Parts: sequence; structure tokens; C-alpha cells
Amino acid sequence: MTRLLLCFFLAAAAASAAPEPLHLESTRFALKNGLTVVLVEDHSVPRVHMSLRVRTGSAWEKPGRTGFAHLFEHLMFEGSKNVPEGKFDQWLEAAGGENNAWTSEDFTYYYEEGPTNALDLMMFLESDRLGYFLDKLDKGLVDGQRDVVKNERRQSYENRPYGMADLAVPSLLFPRNHPYSWPVIGSMDDLSAAAIDDVRDFFTKHYAPENMILVLVGDFKTANARAAVDRWFSDVPSRGGRPAPALAPVTLKGEKRAVFEDDVELPRLTLVWPSSALFGPDDAALDLLSTTLTGGESSRLVKRLVHELRVAQSVSATQESRERGGQFNIEVLAFPGQQLKDIARVVDEEVARLLREGPTEAELARAKTINEAHLFDELDSLSSKAERTSAYAMLLGDPDSFGKDLARYTKLSRDDVAAAGRRTLTHGRLVLSVVPRGHLEQAVINPVLPAVGGAR
Repeated sequence: MTRLLLCFFLAAAAASAAPEPLHLESTRFALKNGLTVVLVEDHSVPRVHMSLRVRTGSAWEKPGRTGFAHLFEHLMFEGSKNVPEGKFDQWLEAAGGENNAWTSEDFTYYYEEGPTNALDLMMFLESDRLGYFLDKLDKGLVDGQRDVVKNERRQSYENRPYGMADLAVPSLLFPRNHPYSWPVIGSMDDLSAAAIDDVRDFFTKHYAPENMILVLVGDFKTANARAAVDRWFSDVPSRGGRPAPALAPVTLKGEKRAVFEDDVELPRLTLVWPSSALFGPDDAALDLLSTTLTGGESSRLVKRLVHELRVAQSVSATQESRERGGQFNIEVLAFPGQQLKDIARVVDEEVARLLREGPTEAELARAKTINEAHLFDELDSLSSKAERTSAYAMLLGDPDSFGKDLARYTKLSRDDVAAAGRRTLTHGRLVLSVVPRGHLEQAVINPVLPAVGGAR
């Protein structure tokens, strides 16, 4: 009886407790040069995470000059007026800090993290390369980092299983000259053609304070951090702002197929549909759809292909969201000897059933729970909190958009998810097969398009 009463009271308390809104206290302001700054106090650990999001990536490049955004990311660690080459990492590591960066189609993102007493050092390093990078730029630096990026392309794509197929997806999915029609890392020819004047022009055009969001999350007092930001970053010169890019949706007519032979043992099937942009109308629903398909051992495609039919080693589905448009991917890594056309038929059956009937209530609840847990996990990390806050500030205009982001998912119904899937997955798509050399019979082959040989 006692245990029953306890359960009753706990259930009643849970039912009556109103959920607290998801809120992150922050301070946002802009310097006179146009740099937007967001400060978030977090005294959970004696550390500070600082990030700089620059609104430039491979989508801001021009055909014939691809790979510049990523090359430039490398160059930004090679010294500036008051920071000799190699000292950026050395000084920060000596203070107990770390740093890194990444480049995507839409953004270049830099970050530093270290103990609280390293904050001024982090600001000095970041502000010096923003204000005085060109003072140290010379042909030797460009040539050196060009070679580093070329080697990265070889290691990450050209000499890696399935890598050449991955490089080909942008040009196969998007029309020529579309901002997403080339890979972030660029082409070898374009990297070879990069000259020092091109690098100077890229920096002047894209690395303007007006195109950046600086975020600090960690153990500081807001008033002190604000004064420090003004002290270190106010002399970075304005270079001219620009509006956010327009959406660039695409539609494939029919089914486009391509085949790569590669030095692999496991054939791989990749299905790609153009989809909703980041924070677009169907973005959240497609996230839930992808979780329903492959989010866990009981999800539909994992259960069918991996556990029941045992034809695949793994299967994943993702809504890959970007600022101008997205793509929905389903990727199946098959066991040796499997026919990818048979696997594609099973995938199509499961997708069609899901789009027709929608997810079950249990599947929808599970997908929402997974998404919510992921969001709350990120709130426990200084780095993830900074990255989310930065994206919200730049794309939604409000750094405190955690609650709004979560609401995109919680409000969705089974019909909403199915309708978004029908709007996306019933139109043209790319079907990409990667098969072991000499085994084209395992591919989904289009008799109209010739097979494409891998370049490895």
C-alpha cells in the first residue's frame, strides 16, 4: 500500500508541475565596427569558451576558386602582426587552453577554450588575426598551407574508401554553379590556382566584423567581459556588411543514378533528396522522420535491413540542414555480395509505408525524446552551448532560442512528419552506388548514364 501511495503522489506531482521554459540568460551587444557579441555567464567550471562564427564558407566562393574558405581557415592559424608563426597554438597551450576550427558550406567557425585567467590571451590572439592578419601574409604561407590542404584532400577523400563518391555528391545533386555544387575542400586545380592576391581579396571581402558573431560562455562577470571585448576588438576595422543569402532550393527531375567502383569490400548505397533549409518549414519534421527510420536498433530500416533480412552492416538517415537549402540522406553499408538494387527496393518499401501511414505515436514520442535529450545534453557543455547560441544569434536573430528550437519539434504531429516526408521524398533523388572493383552487377545501374570509375 505504501509503495502504491508513493507512486500516486509522484505521478500527481509530475502531472501538476508546469514545465519550466528553456531559457538561457545572455547579454547581446554590438561594437561600433559592427561585430555582434553574445555573453553567457556559466560558473559551473572555472573555464571560458570563446567562439567566432564567420558568415563565409564554400557557398560564398566562386567557380574556379573553390576551397578558399577552408584554405583560409588554415592560414588564420599561421600568425598575424603581433603573433609570430606557430605561437598561436604554443601560447594558448602553455596557458592550459586549446583551439580549433571548422569550415562548412555556410560558415567558418573558430573557437578557443581555456581556464578563466586565459580569457585575455584568447581575446588577444583572436583579435590580432582579425585586425592584422594581412600584415604577416606572404606567398610562403599560402604555398605551405595550400600543400597541407591538398594532403588533407588526399587523406580524407582521394585515398579513403568511398571518398571519391562523397566528393562527387555536391555536383551530382546540385546544378552547375549552385553555391552547394562543389565540396567544401575544393578541387585540386582550384587550390593550385590560389594566389596571394586572391587570399587578400577573400579576407577583405568576407572577414568583416559585420559578418561575424563572437560568443563567450563561461566563468566571467558580464561587465568585465564586455569591457575586455571592447578593449581587444574595437580596433578591428569595419569592412562592409552584407545581407544574409537567399534560399536556393533545387528539384531533381526523376531519379539520377551514378556508380563508383572502389577498393572496398562492402557495397554502399546512398539515396539523397534535396530538402528543407536549416530552420525551414520542414527541417524539424525531417529530423524526426530520420530518427524514425534509423534512430536506434528498433527503428524501421535498422530493424528491417540489419536484424531481419541481415543484408546490411549499418544504415543511417539524416536531414542535413544548411542555410540556403538542405539534403535528406539515407546510407546503407551492405554486406559483401549484396545487390544494392534489392536493398534500395526494401528502403523504398519502408519509406513509402512511413509516408503513407506516418510514424506511430510511440515512434513519434521516441523521436521527440531523442531530440530533446540531445538538446539538453548540449546545454551541459560550454562548447556546445556556445555553438548553438552562435547559430541562433546569426540565423534567428536571438541567441536565447533554445526554447523556440525545441518547440519546433514538440508541436509536430504524426501527420506533420508524414506530410513533410511526402513533400521531400516523393520527388527526384540521387541514387549513388559504390561497389567493389569488377562488381558493377551489385550496383543500381541506370542504362542511360554510364558507370563512373573511382579515381583512387
